[in-house]
Amino acid sequence: MAADWRIPHKPYDLRERLFQFACITVRVVEFLHTRGPVAKALSYQLLKSGTSAGANYEEGDDGSSDRDTLAKRKISLREMKETRFRLRVLRQSGYLIPDQQPVIDESEELVRILATLVRKARPRD
Repeated sequence: MAADWRIPHKPYDLRERLFQFACITVRVVEFLHTRGPVAKALSYQLLKSGTSAGANYEEGDDGSSDRDTLAKRKISLREMKETRFRLRVLRQSGYLIPDQQPVIDESEELVRILATLVRKARPRD
């Protein structure tokens, strides 16, 4: 049976959505380990950035100030942009299969959501 690369559901809670994305990133990395040494080497960078976006977003919840929270959200956005880039490189290089397009699509949506949050944030301290 072929793997299902669709995001099961897209929760309203961004923390949960980033968590689900991190989990599917782990599955993509496992897949890449079957695709040869170059894909395996690139997979480690994908694993770091794809899981870091959600971790930084959650860490921002405990920011010591509004500025600290915004800084963590900006890091989340940068990590998600890096993830999107790496996924696109892997797709263009033939290491990802067409069925994995939903993962790339979700990374693009998450970049747009995080960019909007960062753009609209106004630190108050």
